[in-house]
Amino acid sequence: MNTMTNDLSGVIAADKAHVWHHLSQHKQYENEAIDPRVIVEGKGLRVWDAKGKEYIDAVSGAVWTVNVGYGRESIAKAVSDQLIKMNYFAGSGGTVPGALFAEKLISKMPGLSRVYYSNSGSEANEKVYKMVRQISHRHHGGRKNKILYRERDYHGTTIAALATSGQKERAMQYGPYPEGFVMVPHCLEYRKQWDVENYGERAADAIEEVILREGADTIGALVLEPVTAGGGVIVPPKGYWERVQEICKKYDILLHIDEVVCGLGRTGVWFGYQNYGIKPDFVTMAKGVASGYAAISCTVTTEAIFGMFKDDAADPMSYFRDISTFGGCASGPAAALENMRIIEDEGLLDNTLKMGARTIANLQALMEKHKVIGDVRGAGLFCGAELVADRITKEPMDEKKVAAVVADCNANGVIIGMTNRSIPGLNNTLCLSPALIATADDIDAITGAIDNALTRVFG
Repeated sequence: MNTMTNDLSGVIAADKAHVWHHLSQHKQYENEAIDPRVIVEGKGLRVWDAKGKEYIDAVSGAVWTVNVGYGRESIAKAVSDQLIKMNYFAGSGGTVPGALFAEKLISKMPGLSRVYYSNSGSEANEKVYKMVRQISHRHHGGRKNKILYRERDYHGTTIAALATSGQKERAMQYGPYPEGFVMVPHCLEYRKQWDVENYGERAADAIEEVILREGADTIGALVLEPVTAGGGVIVPPKGYWERVQEICKKYDILLHIDEVVCGLGRTGVWFGYQNYGIKPDFVTMAKGVASGYAAISCTVTTEAIFGMFKDDAADPMSYFRDISTFGGCASGPAAALENMRIIEDEGLLDNTLKMGARTIANLQALMEKHKVIGDVRGAGLFCGAELVADRITKEPMDEKKVAAVVADCNANGVIIGMTNRSIPGLNNTLCLSPALIATADDIDAITGAIDNALTRVFG
């Protein structure tokens, strides 16, 4: 299908001359034969670029965002209607969609009760860091101000969020960073750090070792992704989460779950942490909350946390003195309400589990065929295949060759991802996260493209 009706060469030229793209080395565009890719239309899992080329998007907008797929007229209408009636009011007040989406969201998150709106995942996580620091000052005499984060996890692009980046390359050259953020070891058993049977528990015990080293009375919170995303699609081993919960309770440490990628159905449940029966104090989300139809992020907390910010009405410093300008946009929660309705009414959580299982099975079949696949892992429609030069030694595949696989898929009409500027020497995992509406034919086409690419790149 060619959706082009006009010559868009002028658009491409304007983009090339003036737009500074994310995560991009622009030196390549000094070559007249190389143009940035400009996407002009999307429907379902398919997108079309300004030159008329069609692609299957296997990474939901390139960064795990468009959970319900492209071209959803009902979301566009919900946003349009809301913008005409009331587009914005600062978050110090309220809006109708803001109230209704908060109520709907909380109904999916037992044990949590309050929603703080902002406009990006980075910002949502920063809110938690500020809350933890203010709790430290108001309720712990300045103690318990440190925040633990995990190697390979990622929590955003601002300076404070990068201070909790467990992906060294993402944080390089942007320091110095603020103090009080301390890393704990990763939990990827494929690249295990301890030779034990109960690896999940041992990886969690490593967190306790850091707590004891730093001093439990200095630690205020622990931030973790339920499934590590850009650090290699890492599903924590059995026993990990149960032990993490025990450790947090033992040392009175608040548990912050970053659901920016995993939230709103990506793993086959509403939120990734719900796969493990844990009870967080904070949950942050963005990306799939409105599937990219509007900018919105949420910081969700318990009533106990909320109560710490209204304990003394006479004290002008006692409340959470924070604001997010675009957290007041009414389009975000309006889009999020309709996004959630679609997930419910179309049974997309169940579809995610079924299609996720098919994706893993297909990748495992490819692993039998291609010796460069060292490990396959994932949860729901969030899957990865780690490429290695040697299965025995697990030597990581040269990232240029991994990129060649991505490029081959792209050239043949399937957009996939890979770990990108994350871990030095370990940017070797192919990443898949198609929209939750994916069909069996879509999954087979995606993994088929990977099969063909692996054959062409590695023989």
